[in-house]
Amino acid sequence: MKTVRLSDADNVETAITPLKVGEDGAIEAIPRGHKLATQTIPNGAPVLKYAQVIGYAAGDIAPGAHVHTHNLAFRNVETEYEFSTNLRPVPPAPEIDTFLGYRRASGRVGTRNYIAVLTSVNCSATAARMIAGHFTPERLAPYTNVDGVVAFVHGTGCAMGGDGTGFQALQRVLWGYARNPNVGGVLMAGLGCEMMQIDWLIEAYGLTPGPLFQTMNIQDVGGLRKTVDLGIAKVEAMLPEVNAAQRTPCPASELMVALQCGGSDAWSGITANPALGYACDLLVAQGGTGVLAETPEIYGAEHLLTARAATREIGEKLIGLIRWWEDYTARNRGSMDNNPSPGNKAGGLTTILEKSLGAAAKGGTTPLMGVYDYAEPVTAKGFVFMDSPGYDPASVTGQIASGCNLVAFTTGRGSAFGAKPSPSMKIATNTEMYERLSDDMDVNAGRILTDGATVEEVGREIYDMWLRMASGEQSKSEAEGLGDFEFVPWQIGAVM
Repeated sequence: MKTVRLSDADNVETAITPLKVGEDGAIEAIPRGHKLATQTIPNGAPVLKYAQVIGYAAGDIAPGAHVHTHNLAFRNVETEYEFSTNLRPVPPAPEIDTFLGYRRASGRVGTRNYIAVLTSVNCSATAARMIAGHFTPERLAPYTNVDGVVAFVHGTGCAMGGDGTGFQALQRVLWGYARNPNVGGVLMAGLGCEMMQIDWLIEAYGLTPGPLFQTMNIQDVGGLRKTVDLGIAKVEAMLPEVNAAQRTPCPASELMVALQCGGSDAWSGITANPALGYACDLLVAQGGTGVLAETPEIYGAEHLLTARAATREIGEKLIGLIRWWEDYTARNRGSMDNNPSPGNKAGGLTTILEKSLGAAAKGGTTPLMGVYDYAEPVTAKGFVFMDSPGYDPASVTGQIASGCNLVAFTTGRGSAFGAKPSPSMKIATNTEMYERLSDDMDVNAGRILTDGATVEEVGREIYDMWLRMASGEQSKSEAEGLGDFEFVPWQIGAVM
């Protein structure tokens, strides 16, 4: 078998290996992962994959022809939405799975135990990095239960204009990281005169300063060097108490997993994303939570999610996000089809509609229990959605701020990504890339094509690794030291 057809309704199929002229009906060379027509597709007719429209023929397409950017046109989606018509609740698992986690005073459970040095503004970024950099592995060696001291710095926090959306989003991110259960202690550093005042943040979100939540401003302390010295002293005082935290058995219902993809290819929606979706279903059966994001990357597939919405209100909130993004791209003179990226297209994806249909598979099959703004705290159990851009670091930053204590990341082209404080696992969509990037990939979903593995088998492998990671096993991105530079709050609105 050299091609795969995903539905009898489809008029294209995907090449598993490069096809030469004459192979499997190809009338021209077809790159691996790319589409070829299975029948004549007249100019303007819809092109179908996953039994869904992925675009429209930009000219007559002959059987066996290569279907890609040169002859497949994108149009904005006009869909009649159905709500709550495809509800498939998963029955509770017969046995409760557990992991060894850090039970916090809030009641939530961490999978890691970090001290976070957060910045209110870019002006305090250097101080934060100097403070965190002081705590080398040698200095932290006596504190065996502390995973590290990490600086979370960003390029904004002041000169923020517009309607306040960007300011509120940054507040939610900073508050979310301070409250994430993978963080055992927080030091927040500011300059003093910035728009993002630390005191306002504390008041708005009810944060309580204490031994494990410390703040300071460079202007008040007396300059950079004094701030760094004071920050080091504050973290040193936190270390014994943070180190006193112990892992204890906790139910899998305490896991909240960020469902993410990056560097996608044609196999993402065929192997890794459906397998991740099955793992999400297993987690939901345990009472846990899977958080899908990247709103531009469900565009064209959102009707599949509204049909799964537990209530009409949830579904309509999702459509509201879609309309916001259509307006956002239009007023910035862009297009929703700006995504896929060049790498996605080289891997066989042609339009955002095709990419979205594969990306939505990460959410499994269970009802959609909630829709949240960027970095808004997720309170529902089960499968939920959080608004974010498709840019991976910004999206994952929002998911972690929303409460995710693990990250699952599928990739087809390959991606070197990690996130702190929540450990990230990588799931390869194809065996060739898995073998080439073996130091970075945790799970090979390409076995579904090359070795006859089932989506369910790979999904179970992903889920089982979540339990091990949650108990302290390092993913490959963790072992490589990734995660210090992937804190990227979504910057919305004008810089004034």
